[in-house]
Amino acid sequence: MNDSKRRRFRDRTSGAPTLINEGCKITGLISGQGDYQVSGEIDGDCDIDGNVILARNGFWAGTVKASNVVISGHVEGDIVAAGKVEIAESARITGTVTGAAIAVAEGAVVEGQMKTTVQPEPVGFVEKRSEDDD
Repeated sequence: MNDSKRRRFRDRTSGAPTLINEGCKITGLISGQGDYQVSGEIDGDCDIDGNVILARNGFWAGTVKASNVVISGHVEGDIVAAGKVEIAESARITGTVTGAAIAVAEGAVVEGQMKTTVQPEPVGFVEKRSEDDD
């Protein structure tokens, strides 16, 4: 696939992510480099130099701080991304969302503030890929 069709940052990730599967619960601070995919439960904060993806069944209580963040699950806490934040239609967030750019799908619930750090104007988009392209 050429880079022109890679519209989302997670299309550009390389290597296998660190997986936190369903049924796994982690309490405390998570820090490190690389990508993390969470389907389980986190009770604590993170400071990740990489991408954090919270799956539909994932739950996070605490601050998520990473390079880029994708939320499909439930977050009770703040999200701070140096880059982009993608909020899927199944996401439920209670807290402040901060990032250089924030994309929110129809159906997502965000109870709190959203702050962009780079773009002064909101940018609308239309998803052109089907579910099969993920």
